Amino acid sequence: MSQPAGPILDSRVNSVIARMQAARNYPSNGGPRRNREARDPNLYAEYGFSIYPEQGDLIYLLCRAQRATRVVEFATSLGFSTLYFAAAVRDNGGGIVIGSELVPQKVQAARRNLADAGLADYAQIRQGDARETLRDLGGPADFVLIDGWPGDDGPSLALQVMRIVAPQVRTGGLVMNDNAEDDYLEYVRNPANGFRSLSLPLKGGTELSVKVA
Repeated sequence: MSQPAGPILDSRVNSVIARMQAARNYPSNGGPRRNREARDPNLYAEYGFSIYPEQGDLIYLLCRAQRATRVVEFATSLGFSTLYFAAAVRDNGGGIVIGSELVPQKVQAARRNLADAGLADYAQIRQGDARETLRDLGGPADFVLIDGWPGDDGPSLALQVMRIVAPQVRTGGLVMNDNAEDDYLEYVRNPANGFRSLSLPLKGGTELSVKVA
């Protein structure tokens, strides 16, 4: 029997991940990062702007190393990253993934994908604006993924959400950022904010930070 290519051993989970990866596509208009005139998230209900599998594998391993039981993500989208998180907390013996997603169709799709993978009991997808839905995580978070929507003027959504969740991350907890927003990077790389941070060569730049104070 061939061995899985990544660290997740559950064939049911890997099957859903493979299906979602094979269906990955990108809008012909260039998407919200290239088209400032089309940044309404509801225009992209069928598109999963998600992490790459190598980032997911790293998330899984880091959560296993931490024995993580409470993890958080902004934004859930179709649930690709959620699968890695949920598999990790399940394999750690139990826990919860708290996701936030604005688009109702994506919330439904993420829940279906989790159910198909047998992981529905390990995830709570909160529909709405993450600046509201993630204000109370119900306890200290072990790991947070910040992978949100591009904004226009003012602080990025990544930074806005980070400021809300950072006080709820436990000392020693990890935060991963997928999009390298300038103001977000300035925040986590400033030691005064209580993090130590490193850019990883994944998907053009993935920021990994640990809360030290």
